[in-house]
Amino acid sequence: MNPKKRTYELIVEQINVLSLEKNLQPGDRIPSERDLASLFGVSRNSVREALKGIESKGVIEIRQGGGSFLAPSKRDLLGNELGTHIDETKALLIDEMLELRRAFEVEAASLAAQRATPENLKAIKNVLIEMAKAASDPELGVQADLDFHLQVANATRNQLLIDLMGTLASRMEENIRETRRHRFTDASRHQGTLKEHEEIYLAIASQNSDLSKQLMDRHISRIRSELYKST
Repeated sequence: MNPKKRTYELIVEQINVLSLEKNLQPGDRIPSERDLASLFGVSRNSVREALKGIESKGVIEIRQGGGSFLAPSKRDLLGNELGTHIDETKALLIDEMLELRRAFEVEAASLAAQRATPENLKAIKNVLIEMAKAASDPELGVQADLDFHLQVANATRNQLLIDLMGTLASRMEENIRETRRHRFTDASRHQGTLKEHEEIYLAIASQNSDLSKQLMDRHISRIRSELYKST
């Protein structure tokens, strides 16, 4: 990422925090160039250039020798600009994580169908029971969804893949939380998503490697498709 752009974004974020959380009002002074330079570990020249960029949008006023001040009637613009940047970044991270999940989980489903033990199948089925209970509990649904995919990974009996999925678990959890939030704006999708996971389980349990792979790929593809429709 362009360093100047990054500095600009960080400064906008800091001004937004002061403005919205500390009730900074139009006309109030924002941190000095020196304070911002210290905060972000950059030069004052970089800060000055970034502030000029913000000023050009009418968000702040720079007074010669007097510092920078939040411009009248521009307080909401900061939140809108920051919000747009956060939304765009989050959407990109969600999509990239889904790409990564597809790369690993489609093959994991195939291997699970070939190698799952009765204990593995029981563990996956128990997670489905928890998922079915979670229609009115979003956080329980997130955990059950994550556990399902981790249990499929366990059923591959490939320790490197299991370890890798475990390492990614926290990132996967956030990814699942965000995708479920978008998908479940329609309450009927709870049942549809449960059915998708049940179908994957049944394919694994029947040792149908090709079908397991197809269903997992279709599951992740459907998530991406529904995300694009909701944005």
